[in-house]
Amino acid sequence: MRRIEHRIAGGAGGGFGAPRTAHRTAPVYDPNRGVVQAEVVLGEDAVLDRAVAAAKEAQPAWAALNPQKRARVLFAFKQLIEANMQELAELLSSEHGKVVEDAKGDIQRGLEVVEFCCGIPQALKGDYSLGAGPGIDVYSMRQPLGVGAGITPFNFPAMIPMWMFAPAVACGNAFILKPSERDPSVPNRLCELFREAGAPEGVLQVVHGDKVMVDAILDHPDIAAVSFVGSSDIAHYVYSRGSAAGKRVQAMGGAKNHAIVMPDADLDRTVEDLVGAAFGSAGERCMALPVVVPVGEETAEALRARLVRAIDGLKVGISTDPEAQYGPVVTAQHKARIEDWIATGIKEGAELVTDGRGFTLQGYEEGYFLGPTLFDRVTPEMSAYKEEIFGPVLQIVRAESFEEALALPSRHQYGNGVAIFTRNGHAAREFAARVEVGMVGINVPIPVPVSYHSFGGWKRSAFGDHNQYGMEGLRFWTKTKLVTQRWPDGGGAGDSAFIIPTMA
Repeated sequence: MRRIEHRIAGGAGGGFGAPRTAHRTAPVYDPNRGVVQAEVVLGEDAVLDRAVAAAKEAQPAWAALNPQKRARVLFAFKQLIEANMQELAELLSSEHGKVVEDAKGDIQRGLEVVEFCCGIPQALKGDYSLGAGPGIDVYSMRQPLGVGAGITPFNFPAMIPMWMFAPAVACGNAFILKPSERDPSVPNRLCELFREAGAPEGVLQVVHGDKVMVDAILDHPDIAAVSFVGSSDIAHYVYSRGSAAGKRVQAMGGAKNHAIVMPDADLDRTVEDLVGAAFGSAGERCMALPVVVPVGEETAEALRARLVRAIDGLKVGISTDPEAQYGPVVTAQHKARIEDWIATGIKEGAELVTDGRGFTLQGYEEGYFLGPTLFDRVTPEMSAYKEEIFGPVLQIVRAESFEEALALPSRHQYGNGVAIFTRNGHAAREFAARVEVGMVGINVPIPVPVSYHSFGGWKRSAFGDHNQYGMEGLRFWTKTKLVTQRWPDGGGAGDSAFIIPTMA
């Protein structure tokens, strides 16, 4: 059986590999067939210590490189990803279950952050004030933190790691990635390609593990900063424990994103957007749209009829089927969890319009497939509305007015993303200004910001003061140093003494 090892500098055989001392492993499944296809080694403190030691050794020289040279490594890395796109996408699909075209999108959105980081010489420039006082200049510089770490989820095994490590290494840090043990092969391959691009050994490493490794990262005294994406409960835990250990921490949590549909919306286009946003990647996205809020009964009835027709036309298939719109979910356990939420919705009184349970594909009966599920007349009191389901389940919550629709995402415990569909510019502007959510789409179903802005939610969707990637990401992975300098004229006795303004 294929064995997935760590990617640590100076590993087995003295090269870029992994120590073979770890004995704990976890299964990696083929979600299409429901069988184990590989095992991943789960590391512990000793493995992390080796990775941190290598990172500490490599980081000073990497940081001392001028930023143009670091940028050239990123340019080469970008080219290698593009050259290996098909291989990476197929590998990703084989472990995650998302269809290959969706996997390419996963890789591409991460690659866009790499592209942004290729401009690191410009992005890292500081500020300069000439003549801040008599013969006094003030300037700022951004310096790396040292060794950083990232803990990433299963649902985007390419994109989210690149969101983290590309800004971190571009700024001159060394980085240790702990990806999900459910689909670990693509993170390993990204590490190999980064090394092939010319990065020194130890600048980017991958360690695999479960909670034991997470805790080791959070407690390690030589890791200066940790970036995390996952569920909100774990995000809060990571933030609390990492901060208590004196680390800089950003921890992105769960979501329950809403789509507000106004009476004047283009319903045909809106439904097309909703179906892709709710069911694409089997709903396993923190920026999926699992809740739609039509305003007014007439809007609700028209929207529901169109949604039913569109859902009936969806094709669920294996991840390599080019005609499939989404594939299986990641594990049997996750499939069972989604089915439990569907049962909960029924018990709580929601109207089950389309039931995705019991879906199978001939020849793939053991795969982790779920058909699309649609609920209507969901209410804010239901736990199935309050919590993140993270599967191909769409809920209709009817609202009588714009104000009621605005209140739903604003009052929800999560505040990651939201969208409004309307032709009314005033309604859109009012909604964007007032809604209590971090990322807003106007006729855009999944408002993930482009790479030169930043990603981040509000409330229980994010813990920490900095967002992911963009300039916010660069600020997270650097510390600012301010220099005040004075060069006296001639150095003679006639030079005036420097007086601190508050001590005149």
